Amino acid sequence: MKRAHLVNFLAIKTKEELAIRASLTMKENIFSKTTTLEKFSPSFPIQAYKLLKAYAFKIKIVARDEKHEFLFNREFESDSFGCFNIKMKNIDELEKVHVIEVYEVAKYPGLDILLGTYIPLKIGEDKKLVICDFDKTLVDTKYSTPEEVYKSLTSPIEKFPTIDKSVKIIKEYIDQGYHPFILSASPHFYETAMRDWLYANNIYSAGIFLKDYRKIFSIIEGDLTPKDLKVQGIYKLGHLLDIIYMTGIPKEIVLMGDNFESDPLIYLTFYELLKGRLEAREIWNRLKNYEAFKLSNKQNSLLLNKIYQLKDMIKRTQVDPEIKIYIRKKAEETTLNIPEQFSFGAQSLELY
Repeated sequence: MKRAHLVNFLAIKTKEELAIRASLTMKENIFSKTTTLEKFSPSFPIQAYKLLKAYAFKIKIVARDEKHEFLFNREFESDSFGCFNIKMKNIDELEKVHVIEVYEVAKYPGLDILLGTYIPLKIGEDKKLVICDFDKTLVDTKYSTPEEVYKSLTSPIEKFPTIDKSVKIIKEYIDQGYHPFILSASPHFYETAMRDWLYANNIYSAGIFLKDYRKIFSIIEGDLTPKDLKVQGIYKLGHLLDIIYMTGIPKEIVLMGDNFESDPLIYLTFYELLKGRLEAREIWNRLKNYEAFKLSNKQNSLLLNKIYQLKDMIKRTQVDPEIKIYIRKKAEETTLNIPEQFSFGAQSLELY
């Protein structure tokens, strides 16, 4: 028997709101008589290939306090891919929320199926974030040839070389109270394999943001298109903005990436946006000239709207974040080829 299953769930609680990002799919019940329990071992991406299927869901969020007393509940419907982006604010009991129960309520009418119980990540006013790319930054993965792609799909991530310097940097910031987020252009079904690798390297409670390949081939959604299999600018910048919408403007933020594709340009653009030095449309007009930000008409409007939302947040909070950027070298380069109009944040960038 199949039942609803949470692929990922991230809840962030700030003083102002509760933000939830979740994704569901249908999965065989682990307690089914036809299911054989296996000894635990690191998973590899192709095991989650069924996540390429899309379903719509409806969930109920039940909030409870430290004594597990009921506070409130809300119901939400997913998009056609089973994804949720939820924001709850202006709720009197929000400050007391300690535990969240998640139920699927639509697949079997009249039956609420418990999907899990979670403690939201609490971020205070003194927000500190570290956002790190995964491929080529934490792990030296390779996808250049069909053979390399096949190996990446059929092997645990631990089979690829770990970038020890990157792991050391991110863990040092986590020890200083920075909240970790992992940003990757890998397909969404890499989540479990990636989480296994993070746990094995003692990196816990990290929010993971992956590319949903189902949207690339959808003629309805339009968030991603086939060109975005290779072009990463729109995807990564969009998710950087999504993280800020969930957490609020941080006091300090660390960005980690590599010099193999477009990370420097993406991070320096994000630097400009967070500093609020230029108008949103001016930044946008600059970006459109670069291959990494080749957009469809719908993507153009969606991302520009996100940029304007960020500008509004900056005006409301009046926070000037301290920003540090780490870029892993591709070879032995000592400098980066940074476009002059994005060189404003170059003094905050460090090659390693």
